[in-house]
Amino acid sequence: MKKNLPHINSNTTLFIDRDGVINKEKHNDYIHTWNEFIWYDGTLNAFKIFAKKFKYIIVVTNQRGVAKGLTTIKNLQTIHQNMQSIIEANGGRITAIFFCTDMDAASPNRKPNIGMALQAKEQFADIDFNNCYMVGNTLSDMQFGKSIQATTIFLPTTKPEINQSHHLVDAVYPSLLAFALDI
Repeated sequence: MKKNLPHINSNTTLFIDRDGVINKEKHNDYIHTWNEFIWYDGTLNAFKIFAKKFKYIIVVTNQRGVAKGLTTIKNLQTIHQNMQSIIEANGGRITAIFFCTDMDAASPNRKPNIGMALQAKEQFADIDFNNCYMVGNTLSDMQFGKSIQATTIFLPTTKPEINQSHHLVDAVYPSLLAFALDI
C-alpha cells in the first residue's frame, strides 16, 4: 500500500528505527554486539539517497536489552559508532542517534512515547514535526510517528501480519531501499 507522500524539501527530517529497519532483528532477542549486527540488503544505498534528500537523519531506537543486563552500554555505543562510520564511508549520514534503555513502557523516552523526538528537537531546534517522516517496523514506531505529526512508513520486515491499512500507517514499503528509491 502506498499513498501520495508529502514533498521532501531541504528542511525535512527523517526519523528511523534501527532493529528490523536498518539491520536484521534477532527473533525474541537483542543485538548485543557488533558481530551480531547484520545489515539489510540495500541499507547503505538507502542512506546515500537519504543524505541527499533529508536535512536531518535521526535514529530513534528502544534498547531494553541494556536495562535487562543483556547488552552493555559500551557494546551499544560500539554498534552505533560502527553503524554510523560505515554509513558515512558509503556516502550516507546519520545526524544523531537517540536510544532508550528504559524497561518501563511508561518512560517518556520509550517509543511510542515521543521523548526521543523531543530530545532531537532540543538538539536541532529547527526540526519541524509537521515536516518529518518516521520509518519503522512496528505499530509502536507508527504511533511515535503519528504523535509527532510525521508521515509514517511501515516496513513489514519482522511483522508482516500487521494490517498494512492500519490507521497509523501512511505507506508500506518492502525495504528501506524501496522507500529511498521512491522518494
